[in-house]
Amino acid sequence: MYDGLKGFRDFYPGEQSARREVTDAIEGAASRYGFREIATPALERTEMYTDKSGEEIVEELYAFEDKGGRGVSLTPELTPTVARMVVAKGQELSKPIKWVSTRPFWRYEQVQQGRFREFYQTNIDVFGSSAPEADAEVLAVAADALTDLGLTADDFEFRVSHRDILGGLVRALADDPDAVDTEAAIRAVDKRAKVDDGEYVGLLSDAGLDRATAREFDDLISGVETVDDLDAVAAAGDESVEDAVENLRNVLAAADDFGAGEFCEVSLTTARGLDYYTGVVFECFDSTGEVSRSVFGGGRYDDLIESFGGQPTPAVGVAPGHATLKLLCQRAGVWPEEELTTDYYVLSVGDTRGEAAALARDLRALGDDVVVEQDVSDRSFGAQLGYADSINADTVVVVGERDLENGEYTVKDMASGDETTVPVEEFPPAPGDGRGLPAYEDYE
Repeated sequence: MYDGLKGFRDFYPGEQSARREVTDAIEGAASRYGFREIATPALERTEMYTDKSGEEIVEELYAFEDKGGRGVSLTPELTPTVARMVVAKGQELSKPIKWVSTRPFWRYEQVQQGRFREFYQTNIDVFGSSAPEADAEVLAVAADALTDLGLTADDFEFRVSHRDILGGLVRALADDPDAVDTEAAIRAVDKRAKVDDGEYVGLLSDAGLDRATAREFDDLISGVETVDDLDAVAAAGDESVEDAVENLRNVLAAADDFGAGEFCEVSLTTARGLDYYTGVVFECFDSTGEVSRSVFGGGRYDDLIESFGGQPTPAVGVAPGHATLKLLCQRAGVWPEEELTTDYYVLSVGDTRGEAAALARDLRALGDDVVVEQDVSDRSFGAQLGYADSINADTVVVVGERDLENGEYTVKDMASGDETTVPVEEFPPAPGDGRGLPAYEDYE
């Protein structure tokens, strides 16, 4: 008996059917906005990550040397991969490039609630547009995906921020702007809710702010609750802060036009910890606070394509993580039922395999989403009926030798237990006859 690896999960049919429903909802929302599906490799060269994040990143990767002596890693995220893809064919691709992809990723990190070593995300990205409408569309797709799952504005919120506001404020408030590490300061803001106050101020001090200035900085960003509160922030900063405030206002206005405004709130204490983010960033949170951590996030990464050797290409994206999204859906009571569903079970009695198989084919022809099973284990009548019940079959159609001699099938409604006989030539009805899927009640 072998145990599974820590941080890696098995998904049995019931849970997987629920996961598939959620994935379809996210991808369906993206598809309606014109995002096109891509597929990407599980392995990339390790240098793609170390060149951007330093050698210490290897400790968080599933990194190894392949048989050709190449340093490779299981992909921990999609953004570097899609950046590489855009660089490779950027001149051939129509702009904006709008891609969507659902797949697993791997990180060697501490396993906890909603965080695993193998995890699944749907990445939704726009390349080639710096307009606020691109940011707004990403927010709208994410909002549509969540509302398609049954969530409402009472269940989730997008906390929207701007990294250039944070970086510009740090420089404007510092005694010596050149001595400030703005990225370290932004990373400190990202950790604000995860560490105690003393450690947070210490992180800002390490970034180059004295403790009094760190307090002033935090008072400014934590005091912003509405768009109007951004006036004070703009007044405290320089021209770069004013420009960033204007950009944030424009994105929020566009998000309102795109139908996502009701889910958005200004939150300058939201920062996103990855250094490649450049402008507007946002995180999705449970509005009730029961799911205490960020459900997922996204934002702008306008410099990444150029850093991979491509032409300057603005980009913005979002990546719903499926594990944390499940926590939100479960809390809100909208996680799909984790049970098998079957429309028909064709039960064969006696030497009727050919007739039963033909009927099963006819039933499947009613539609791509019609689920039909038949016996493949040469079981008894009772065993087949028990199996039909275990897979939640709505209707059992009995194809027996005696029934066929009479030119009929026996149709059993599994919910009520009622049975009726149906002439063979009338079952199933032809697709499109207006009666929908044939079931017991169609023949009462």
